[in-house]
Amino acid sequence: MAPGTGSKLRMKTIRRLAAACLAVLPWTAPRHADAAGPPLVIAKSGYLFAGGRIDTSLPGSPMVGHLYAEFQIPQKLSHPYPIVMIHGGSQTGTNFTGTPDGREGWAQYFLRRGYAVYVVDQVARGRAGYWTQSFGEVTAPQLERELTRFAAPERYKLWPQAHLHTQWPGPAEPGDPTFDAFYASQYPSLSDFAKQQELNRDAGAALLDKIGPAILLTHSQSGAMGWPIADRRPNLVKAIVAVEPSGPPVHEIEFKAAPDWFNDAEKTKISGLGDIALTYDPPLKEGEALAFVRQDKPDKPDLVRCWAQAAPARRLPNLKDIPVLIISSEASYHASYDHCTAAYLTQAGVSNTFIHLADLGIHGNGHMMMLEKNSDEIASVIDGWLNKAVAARSPDKSERSRQAARRAR
Repeated sequence: MAPGTGSKLRMKTIRRLAAACLAVLPWTAPRHADAAGPPLVIAKSGYLFAGGRIDTSLPGSPMVGHLYAEFQIPQKLSHPYPIVMIHGGSQTGTNFTGTPDGREGWAQYFLRRGYAVYVVDQVARGRAGYWTQSFGEVTAPQLERELTRFAAPERYKLWPQAHLHTQWPGPAEPGDPTFDAFYASQYPSLSDFAKQQELNRDAGAALLDKIGPAILLTHSQSGAMGWPIADRRPNLVKAIVAVEPSGPPVHEIEFKAAPDWFNDAEKTKISGLGDIALTYDPPLKEGEALAFVRQDKPDKPDLVRCWAQAAPARRLPNLKDIPVLIISSEASYHASYDHCTAAYLTQAGVSNTFIHLADLGIHGNGHMMMLEKNSDEIASVIDGWLNKAVAARSPDKSERSRQAARRAR
């Protein structure tokens, strides 16, 4: 045997064994890893924190009140404003960076279309750091709620549209790898929703102060945070995409199943759209509250009766010049009331586009539409609206070039 031959044979054997082991390991590439198309080329990526303070009253003097934002800038940056994606209750930014069955998420979808993307972990959630007892009690995720509201509403039929749900990517039951991956991503949330809105309003405004003008994409719970962020920084919010935003206005809905279906929660939202103040015109006097009235009958039998301001309605001046898109799916619990949010904004002088996905022939989606089988189809609806609504408000070509260069640095 020639010198070194034994060593070469041993190396070949090791490589064959390694390849055989890799072939059977469960953590190899996800099922859909090659389905997205060509490689996504990123010019710059990183993370930042925004807002917050060091609280010396707590043991160890932790940093509190800050959000976390992970950002990516595509090599082919073709839009002047980044999209800031803010997740909903019990969630984190993982809602947008992938799906539980291994496909690319909305973050990658918009990166591929030339947007810079910032994916947020809300204050006291995920990678946003300290939360234990700093802002009060937290509520843990609840398995039955995840099934009834998100993954399998068609089995529980708590609202009229629930039986139409078909788009969850898997059998939606514990033990299924896709459902378990989703449930593993759930996170405790602060129990005090008003406090969440206050904290994320301040941190969201601080984020915009750092990164400049942007598009807000909110989902569910964070819908109640998008309005006050825009109210604080109207010149920095170039559009709001509200994906089934927290609602309906004035009173939450408690679902009771057939035949009554809906019941108004007792608590009143002080701003109509949430639990913290918004800027109204004429302004409210000290100690004065908004007055509300309720529809005598719903627009359709399977919808709630909407609440609105009592006439004459006050305006929301800081939101009136911001393009707003509200998206509602066919089978979500939001299908029964998102039209109320659109109507409330319209009455307050905020023009908006309301899209019920079923009207576009997009059927079967629930509340977590960014994770469901046809998530890209829904992202394309958002993309199309942005191309029309924001393009008319975009800076001229020279200014776009300067903004793109600044983001790429």
